[in-house]
Amino acid sequence: MKHPIATSILVVFLLTSSLALTNVSDSHPLDGTVGTQSIHVNAFRGTVSIRDNNVLSEWDGILDYENDLLVAKLYSKMACVLAKIDQAAFPTLDDISKALEHQALKHYPSTGGLTYTVLPSRVRNLAQYGMPIKDMCREVPTYFAQQQKKGTALAVDPDSCFEVQVLSFMGLSICGEIPGL
Repeated sequence: MKHPIATSILVVFLLTSSLALTNVSDSHPLDGTVGTQSIHVNAFRGTVSIRDNNVLSEWDGILDYENDLLVAKLYSKMACVLAKIDQAAFPTLDDISKALEHQALKHYPSTGGLTYTVLPSRVRNLAQYGMPIKDMCREVPTYFAQQQKKGTALAVDPDSCFEVQVLSFMGLSICGEIPGL
């Protein structure tokens, strides 16, 4: 009688552990553009990887929830931009996972369009931000960006902004001239 109970407990433990490490991926067409967006959630590492192959605005990105970092590699600018994630404004890792699992993207609140301004200082040591970020930005210059507070006027040319859309509920603008380009 003890063995079936012990076996059941072991199975439940292993099943629970494996579900906690579940990865969720999705690839879907982008609204109104030519291209697709592939998103991979790695709950174990606390990251979301994005590949957007829109012909007009191709980019790759990583949302690193463990370190509160966002990195976007902007192919048209041949540069990476690194910024802190505002936990209050970003959907949680769990929200993104649920949206991908249930394809209920319209039910999640929009970020309201966050704006980041590229700072002139270049990131010199990408290794301190982890291997995924270092690998993504290896061969292009990387710059810090700072989130603009709501209600503050931008002192940049709106034509210098690169629009980034993650799913249907997360819009970001990365604005400013990238030094040296």
